[in-house]
Amino acid sequence: MQARPARSFSILGWLLESRNGLGFLFMLPAAVFLLCFLTYPLGLGVWLGFTDARIGREGIFVGLENYIWLFDDPVFWLSVFNTMLYTVVASVLKFVLGLWLALILNQHLPFKTFFRAIILLPWVVPTVLSALAFWWIYDSQFSIISHVLMNLGIISEPINFLGDPGNARASVIAANVWRGIPFVAISLLAGLQTIPQSLNEAAALDGATSWQRFTKITLPLLTPIIAVVMTFSVLFTFTDFQLIYVLTRGGPVNATHLMATLSFQRAIPGGQLGEGAAIAVAMIPFLLAAILFSFFGLQRRKWQQGGGD
Repeated sequence: MQARPARSFSILGWLLESRNGLGFLFMLPAAVFLLCFLTYPLGLGVWLGFTDARIGREGIFVGLENYIWLFDDPVFWLSVFNTMLYTVVASVLKFVLGLWLALILNQHLPFKTFFRAIILLPWVVPTVLSALAFWWIYDSQFSIISHVLMNLGIISEPINFLGDPGNARASVIAANVWRGIPFVAISLLAGLQTIPQSLNEAAALDGATSWQRFTKITLPLLTPIIAVVMTFSVLFTFTDFQLIYVLTRGGPVNATHLMATLSFQRAIPGGQLGEGAAIAVAMIPFLLAAILFSFFGLQRRKWQQGGGD
């Protein structure tokens, strides 16, 4: 009898016929993209943080010297404080106002589709254009806010929005909140749409007040969405660069310098690539903390599905 030929397996055939292999093929372009445009720059930045590289000159390995120097740099610690203040205050305000707006848009209102579209405008407008608009709004001589308040007799002279450290911090936070509210509101609105209306109707028949229905039904079921939305909001706010750089460039007297803007200033205009990279690497632990917050927040889906919390 003639022996049957052994079945030959090719890698390409396995990739096309296997479910896991086909999934690998679909993921391969995204993986290559991330490897080239995310992993390599991140690795290069980490390496530069351990060197004394400058613009136009390759650096040599100096170990932790950049980080030791930053530990004694008061401007760096001021930027850390500014970043934390900016992130916490702006994120809390965006969550509170965004949730309030989402609850309103979830009601049966006339022209609610139109309002849902309009609310996205601050988010879709390029950040630089928004920053330039706020730069005119905060102008020390021609500010519309100062003009209105002076006409009402509330103030006697224009407000120095961007020239005073306290006013500058509040001004950039307000600009960030205005820009970030639409993302939070629309995302939470999408989450509200997934909550069965029958739960609220049953609770209302049992005599539950609006506040009780919100705290016992809406908020717990919305927790996974809140975790994801607020994680992205914190990441976007923590790494904000364009808004600050256009409005204040870190001034006055470094009062609005974030870690991202200080890293750019030290690395590009200052020419100290190693020092700037070290500041950027110092941001990683904070970003990882935000990601872990999202991970543990997503575990609440077990409660939503009837499992243990």
